[in-house]
Order: sequence, then C-alpha cells, then structure tokens
Amino acid sequence: MSAAISILVTILFVVVVLYLVQKLPIDPTMKQRAQFVILIAGMVSLLGSLGVF
Repeated sequence: MSAAISILVTILFVVVVLYLVQKLPIDPTMKQRAQFVILIAGMVSLLGSLGVF
C-alpha cells in the first residue's frame, strides 16, 4: 500500500513541477531541458519505489 502512495505522490509532484516549469519566463530550449531532467528524475524515483533500484 505504501508503494502505491509513493508512486501517486511522485507522479503528482512531477506533474506539478512540469506545470510550474511551463509557466517560467525562460528560453524554450531551457524549458525543454528542465522538463527532460524532471522526467528522468521522476522515472528514477518511480523505479526506486517499485524496487528496481
């Protein structure tokens, strides 16, 4: 049960951070790089929650 909660919290956090990055007044290339880094960090966190790492 705690793994499911951890996964949901991680997904929610990634979505909120991606939304906030979209609202930043920065260069589109930097936005794309920030989104990529956030997605990779989210995937690593999800894999950690699932016990892969």
